[in-house]
Amino acid sequence: MGHSEASIPYVSPVWPHLLRTTITRGEGAYIWDDTGRRYLDFTSGIGVTNTGHCHPRVVRAICEQAGRILHLQANTAYHEPMLRLIHALREVVPSELNSFFFSNSGAEAIEATVKLVRHSTGRPNIIAFQRSFHGRTIGTMSLDSSKTIYRAGYQPLMPGVFFSPYAYCYRCPVLEFGKEKRVSCEDCTWPLEQLRFLLKSQTAPEETAAILVEPVIGEGGYIVPPAKFLQGLRQICDEYGFWLVFDEIQSGFGRTGRFFALEHFGVVPDILVMSKAIASGLPLSGIVARKEVMERWKVNSHGGTYGGNAVACAAGEATVRVLQEEKLVENSARLGEKLLAQLNPLKDRFPSIGDVRGLGLMVGVEFVVPGSRTPSREKAKAVQQACLEKGLLLLTCGTDDNVVRWIPPLIISEQHLGEAMGIFIQALEIAAHK
Repeated sequence: MGHSEASIPYVSPVWPHLLRTTITRGEGAYIWDDTGRRYLDFTSGIGVTNTGHCHPRVVRAICEQAGRILHLQANTAYHEPMLRLIHALREVVPSELNSFFFSNSGAEAIEATVKLVRHSTGRPNIIAFQRSFHGRTIGTMSLDSSKTIYRAGYQPLMPGVFFSPYAYCYRCPVLEFGKEKRVSCEDCTWPLEQLRFLLKSQTAPEETAAILVEPVIGEGGYIVPPAKFLQGLRQICDEYGFWLVFDEIQSGFGRTGRFFALEHFGVVPDILVMSKAIASGLPLSGIVARKEVMERWKVNSHGGTYGGNAVACAAGEATVRVLQEEKLVENSARLGEKLLAQLNPLKDRFPSIGDVRGLGLMVGVEFVVPGSRTPSREKAKAVQQACLEKGLLLLTCGTDDNVVRWIPPLIISEQHLGEAMGIFIQALEIAAHK
């Protein structure tokens, strides 16, 4: 007999659950609940299981390492799994980034980065962006602006954080107010102008340590900026001596059709933050920085008991090798193009779809009130629920919670994609009549 949510009274109520049953196992792109029902999982644990559920090579690496040593604190001694993971990561991160530090979660890695940029520059302030999400600790909440729910009730938060507009082309105020006509978003200078205004009006350059940005916005709505925006951030950082930090916690490890999203834009940050898919589900995160940045961090000024755990690092190395050798990054790029090609025409058929955007298998479908750009959370949730009832798991995101996000595991086939699209179109038809 399956467990209903009401029959599990000791789980904290702070986590709303998409599924009301208990999951017992997962394999590849599917999960099964304790009633035996199968679901096509296009949530990937919120971008964690890029190699699919229980990939045999990752499971084998975990089991083999668990029989050798479970944990050795990083301050005590080097251990082989961490060194092998670093070697693997050196093959996929920009060559300029060559100094590593490991933690357990994305929020921990962002917290470490805040300490690093402040300590290494001697400057207190950090610039983040509207609609950004970087974590749920007090420090990382202070850098969030995707939804007030993440901040409400926890004030006062960490000071020294300033927000600038992100390059969100679908909701560009220049277009909406008709102030400027341009050929493409690549010609738009408005977000960078706003950033320079921020440096004149709120945080002086000599007090600014870093610019922290998601190269593709995740929780805030799956927003892909023009390359010129990120290139402009690099230029401003070089001009004033800031560190440029890329948060690739959700966009990394093949999600966008490149190993890291930064490869789409021709920009190398000073610090790259990674987590989620790094170890296919085991707790692990890391930052990799230019050596000149990391060397300014005093010895023992930051650390953690479990950071770089041996079993998690073994899973991390196996994950990188699976992504490389099974060409999952290429699969993400190929199927991502097919997904966009199938979703875009639906805008004509279903007027509640305002925008379709994405890179690789990181795709967002934004829902609006037909005939406007007014966000429609109700329509997005109706489509999500109809998909769930037919066995497809999708998540929503965005400040207005009106974006359905596609984050399937990168091991999916065209058959999986066809199954998901069939359900999604049925869900759109159901939602259209509500």
